[in-house]
Amino acid sequence: MNRLAIHSLLLSMAVLSGLSAASIQREDATESARIFAADAMVKQLADNLRFSEGPVWMGGAEGFLVFSDIPADRLMRWDEKGGVSIFRTPSSQTNGNTLDLQGRLVSAEHWGRRVSITLRDGTVMPLVEDHQGRKFNSPNDVVVRSDGTLWFTDPDYGLRGRPKEQTGNHVYRFDPLTDEVTVVADDFDRPNGLCFSPDEKLLYIADSGRPKHIRVFPVGDGKLEGEGRVFVKLDVGGPDGIRCDVDGRIWSSSGDGVQVFSPDGSRIARVLLPKGGANLAFGGPDGKTLFVTARNFLFSVETGVRCATHRD
Repeated sequence: MNRLAIHSLLLSMAVLSGLSAASIQREDATESARIFAADAMVKQLADNLRFSEGPVWMGGAEGFLVFSDIPADRLMRWDEKGGVSIFRTPSSQTNGNTLDLQGRLVSAEHWGRRVSITLRDGTVMPLVEDHQGRKFNSPNDVVVRSDGTLWFTDPDYGLRGRPKEQTGNHVYRFDPLTDEVTVVADDFDRPNGLCFSPDEKLLYIADSGRPKHIRVFPVGDGKLEGEGRVFVKLDVGGPDGIRCDVDGRIWSSSGDGVQVFSPDGSRIARVLLPKGGANLAFGGPDGKTLFVTARNFLFSVETGVRCATHRD
């Protein structure tokens, strides 16, 4: 039986077993024990979504999860007491979400073709709407560095017949202090998820287009150094959302759910789901719950680590 057939069998077993502990496949027993307890189980938190994306935890220990339901043009909310509810609609078909240094929601809007911020009173304001006078394609995912700059990807998934004004599918950096927008990478097919290493000296960027790999770049003064290198190429589906934990591991959505890699690129474990993973985020009372958006589902699993960008 080849590797793909084995993955398919394991995925089927996970579905039939109701997402039991067997849904975590441990490929490196020692390393996986550092991130998952022996009895860790995947929980289904929501279904009946159209295409879930962009999870982010807001509000600290007493907070809640916000995530996107793109085709439904809404942002959703989940918390332990209330379950799932609508956070905001319409949402300009927001995809990726993150927090700025003040804990405010920053969103990559597919239909709005911009990156926006939600103020404390709920007002949604544009942060960056164009580059050199031309509209973006459809901003996909966004991260905020500790210096306050925003880095975001702009593939063309959300154009849907509207004219493309940019010369390609680029990765951008936006400095809110100067309003300067710069292209930091212009050789991606479909740039997607992105995350910084714990020391912010590296930037990982997923390409969900033809390459189906994650590249990693040294970060210089407001730019990326060189062409980067391939960190990993996924073996099931392609990478979409990615996160880095405090120890430098990379957690990537994948066609079989989630794949976890050590800083050297070796695979540690998989979280097998009945639908391919789209995006993921750490949150919960202690910041160690992994939330995964997977098509029309939302899942969670407890881990032993936090996200590299976790701020107490």
